[in-house]
Amino acid sequence: MTDYTLPTNTPLSTLDSRYIWQSPWYNLRQDMVQWPDGSVGPYNVVEKRPSVFIVPMTSEGDIVLIQNYRHTLGKWCWETPAGAIEPEQTPLQAAQAELLQEVGGTSDDWYFLFAAPTMNGIGDNIGHYFVAKNVQLGETQHEATEIIRVQTVPLDDALDMARTGAMQDVLSIAGLLAAEPLLRRK
Repeated sequence: MTDYTLPTNTPLSTLDSRYIWQSPWYNLRQDMVQWPDGSVGPYNVVEKRPSVFIVPMTSEGDIVLIQNYRHTLGKWCWETPAGAIEPEQTPLQAAQAELLQEVGGTSDDWYFLFAAPTMNGIGDNIGHYFVAKNVQLGETQHEATEIIRVQTVPLDDALDMARTGAMQDVLSIAGLLAAEPLLRRK
């Protein structure tokens, strides 16, 4: 069997760190690092709190998606509900809060999928992925900065959207495709 173990050494040495910019949502840190060849240069790192991504399924078997207006792209995007984990929350508590806030959803049927870096080339964010089954929809609690529309979509249509490019948010696509076996299980 092939060994897929990753090295554990740290090939860069951080000589200095400073914040270039800070906000309530993320920070930009600049590290001065020594590269393996001995040269020294800057490496910018986006620091962002851990986050949650939820794949919600109603008791009828539909997936609850959001149409989210993204100013960065100047367009609407299909996504699954997601958000930051507040310092006092566990990942599951954050997922439950985000589901309620973004789609007005509640569930007593939660499954943890995986946790993984979401932007490992430029930042330190870790995304925690969950499936919520038997979701009951109610009143949303959108933040003033959120421009969101909620829509239920049949499972096969949601998976097709993820596979064909109709959904373009790669973090939502990853969660939806990883959840497929669990979503198809009765």
